[in-house]
Amino acid sequence: MTPRPRKVTDDEVFAAAIRVMERVGPSQLTLTDIAAEAGVTAGALVQRFGSKRDLLVTMSAGLAEWTERMFEELRAAHRSPLAALRAYVLHFASMSESPGGLAHHLAYLQSDLSDPGMFAHVAAQMRATRAGIRAMLADAVAGGELKRTADIDTLARAVQVTATGALFTWAFYREGRAGRWIWAEVEFVLRPYRRAG
Repeated sequence: MTPRPRKVTDDEVFAAAIRVMERVGPSQLTLTDIAAEAGVTAGALVQRFGSKRDLLVTMSAGLAEWTERMFEELRAAHRSPLAALRAYVLHFASMSESPGGLAHHLAYLQSDLSDPGMFAHVAAQMRATRAGIRAMLADAVAGGELKRTADIDTLARAVQVTATGALFTWAFYREGRAGRWIWAEVEFVLRPYRRAG
């Protein structure tokens, strides 16, 4: 008697896909590799999602919602809103930690930007990121970590742009860990708005 195939949730499949995507670029990514990482058959993924692209589009569609949850969890886990923001920066920087990780992420981003079906979801994820950063900064103003005169909308935009740009500049300089590099640049943006003490 053959054992019943293991059931996995969509989130488990997506987590497996992300792990594989950190190791290989878009041209090397296969449903077989994702299935092996998730502990299921490639046929099971074809039945559930259709093609590799369909799986990636479905995964991308959930990323904006996942991003909102991540920011809520970070805010709940840290008493200091700026500590929560730093935790986000360290999480964001983690894409650079595996060998070839950042290069692979950039290759997938190129695909995301050129595929209309993917782009809408990536744009939604970026808007969710900006909203999450803004909420943390608003908490920091309310909690006295930042001055009340801070323009939260402008500052959220500046922090998002700085964090994204700092990841790219770290890739060229490679001085220390990416998280520390990015946070130093974000701190520079926040410094004029910090309250004394």
